[in-house]
Order: sequence, then structure tokens, then C-alpha cells
Amino acid sequence: MKKYYFLLLFLLELSLVKAQTTISIYDSVLFYDGYAALVNHPTEPDVVRLRNDLFTKKLTPEVLSQIGNTLTLDISISAACDNYDRIGNINLALVPKGSLFYSPASTSRIELGRFITPFMNKNVAPNLVPYTFTVDNVTKILKDEYLNTLYDFWIEFELFGVPYAANTQIAGCSGRNDVFYGTLNFVTNTDTSVPDDTFILPLNFKKDLNNYAAGATDEIGTTVRTINFNLDSQINNAKFYLITSNHGANSGGEEYNRRWHYVSLDANPILTYRPGELTCEPYRIYNTQANGIYGPTPRTPSQWQSFSNWCPGAVIPIREISLGNLSAGAHSFVISVPDAVFVGAQGYIPVSLYLQGENTVLGVENFTRLDFEYYPNPTNDFITVTANSAMKSIQLCDMQGRVLMTQVSESLQTTIDVSNYSNGIYFLKVQSASGEKTKKIVKE
Repeated sequence: MKKYYFLLLFLLELSLVKAQTTISIYDSVLFYDGYAALVNHPTEPDVVRLRNDLFTKKLTPEVLSQIGNTLTLDISISAACDNYDRIGNINLALVPKGSLFYSPASTSRIELGRFITPFMNKNVAPNLVPYTFTVDNVTKILKDEYLNTLYDFWIEFELFGVPYAANTQIAGCSGRNDVFYGTLNFVTNTDTSVPDDTFILPLNFKKDLNNYAAGATDEIGTTVRTINFNLDSQINNAKFYLITSNHGANSGGEEYNRRWHYVSLDANPILTYRPGELTCEPYRIYNTQANGIYGPTPRTPSQWQSFSNWCPGAVIPIREISLGNLSAGAHSFVISVPDAVFVGAQGYIPVSLYLQGENTVLGVENFTRLDFEYYPNPTNDFITVTANSAMKSIQLCDMQGRVLMTQVSESLQTTIDVSNYSNGIYFLKVQSASGEKTKKIVKE
């Protein structure tokens, strides 16, 4: 009987393994000096290098269809010519539907996971470090029907590095400006039964918190940030997702001091925490460059806990704060680190925050999906556009996504003049209260 019991367990585990699928998002992309001019080295056709430290890639309908109701981000970083601990992150950009490109500075983005690279020497094994994040809540965003009518989802891979120390300290790095290789896989299951009433509100994307810079703090001299927001309707099962990590620079900087963080919502405390792990010893194996913080011999847990907010080679926690049902109206989120000391006005605490929940009042069934028709196509002068909800504006864009003309409209039907534009392919982007949609036209 015991034999059959273990056989049953084995078959169950095997079925669970088979129910998972791995989706390659980035495969060994190469990051370059974050301070240098943009390099022009080629990437894969579906990968866009926005900066030397930032790649982006649009999730296709085929990829989205493979995502179930669980999601793990499997990341690996290998050393090129940077041997210091650097900050990296995976982001989700909510790009208006049909856009051919976007500017990160003007696009709603949420940070899905943050990690710190170890002090790596590319010539010493192991020269690859793995990171894993479980972000099951993100599947609700990616699979939500209404959100998919508003946005295309682009996944960003960000890792800022510089090669200057490695140029002289690491054999083979002289004159080079490549810093790290990065790989990202999605690991998900095949159960696509995902709720379709998701609410998402990006609130803060890696904005610095310190006590010396205007805009970084509520008031110079205090390490406090207040984020005000308004909800049009009640959000059920609301949760904040918060990521913070102290960065110091210089001896005695904030990265070496564990400070208490206090978080409140509408003047009510909701979370108190002090960053830092029990011990950093599990990550010693990846810190192969001797200039790091590890030293020649292991430290005790108490020694590790006496300094350092994070371990080089580790992930930064995603702090999930359950709020229950959050009422409509104005709200105020406050994060405070009162004991923070930024030596020589250096150092910062990057704060990322978004709100997610279930919007039962403004569910998918309450919205009219924007759609529009236009004629004639091809055309040589005028195009008549008819939409199923009152339009706000129409934009004419070229193949590079540049806006050539914007026409304001507050009706279900309007006409635009394209007679002055050269023959070729263009895009019409229509905006209304029901969303945004883009379609292709031909001018001849």
C-alpha cells in the first residue's frame, strides 16, 4: 500500500511540473556603461534598447495567452566588466494600445522586482547569480480584458552599471564598457482562470526619498514622502505593493545603516519594518571580487545585522500590504524614515509603489470598448472616422510613431484632412472616454 501511495505522490508532482511552462523574455542581453552615450550594438528584433541600462520588449498576444494564474520571474545576471554591487529591476510599462514606441519618462510603469548584483569577477566561477520573484498578482493585470483594450504591456529589464573599476581591476576589461549580461524567463502554469475585474494604479516609480533635495521629500530636513491619490469608486481586496532599498555612497552612508521605516495610510499606521536579511552568508559564493563587503571570513548573523540594508547578490523584498476594501475618495500614503542620515548629502532611498485590487463597481461589463471605423482607405485627401463612443481626439502618426497632427473631436463622427501628407502608411490613434485604439491607413 505504501508503494502505491508514493507512486501517487510522484505522479502528482510530475503532473504539476508538466503544468508549468517557461517563456523566454530576454536571453543574455548585454548592458553597457550607464553614463556613456547610447551604444548601437544590435539586439534581437523584438528587443528595444532604450538606454544602455534599459531594455524593453512588448508582450505579444501569443505570450499573454500562455500566462496562467501564477507567475515567477526567473532572472540571471552574469558578469561582464563591472565588479561592484549595482541595482537592477524588472518593470511593467502600461503603454497606450497600438503605440509603436514610448518614452519611459511619460509612461505609467510599475516595478515588479528589484535585485542587487554581487561583487563579481568575470574570470572567477561562479560568474552567474540567479534571482527569483513570485508575482502571481501581476497575472491579473496581464490577463484583464479591459486593461488589454487600453494598454499594450511592455516588460523592461533595467540594470545600471559602470566599468571604471573593472577596467583596471579585472583582467580582460581594459578599455571595455560592457557591464553585465541579463536573462529573464517567465515561469507560469497553464490554468488561465484569472479574475477579470482588476484595478491597477501606479503611484510611485523609483522616485528618490532623501532629506536634502526638493521633490524627494515633503520638506527639506525630513525623510518623508506623501503620495496623495483619489479613487472614483471603492476598491475591494486592495493591496499596496512597495519596494524600497537604501543606497548610501561614501563611508557611513545609508546603505550601511538599517533604519526603521514607517508607513501609514490616511494617518493610520499600516506597516513598520527595518530592511536587511538575517545573514548575507548564503550569497558569499557569488561575491568573487575581493573589493566587496564580505571580507575573508564568514560573519555571524549578529554581525551582518549590525550593518547593511541588503546583501549583494540578493533580491529586495516586495512588501505586500493588505488594506481590505478601500473606499472611494481622497487618500494619502506616507512613508517616513526619520533616522536616515545622508552623509555629505549623498544617498537616497528609491521608492516604488502601486495599488491593486478588485474594481467591482467599474468592472469590465460597465465599459464600452472603444472601436472606430474609417473610410475611404486608401485615401488621397479626406478620411471620415466613426466611433462607438464620443471621441476626444484623433492623432495621425507616421511609421515611427511620431505625432504629425492632432484633431480635437467631441462627437461620434468627424473628418480629417490628410491631403498635405506624402503617400505612405500612417496610423490613426483615436481617444475617447472608453479608451484608446490605433488603426493603419494608407495615403496614396
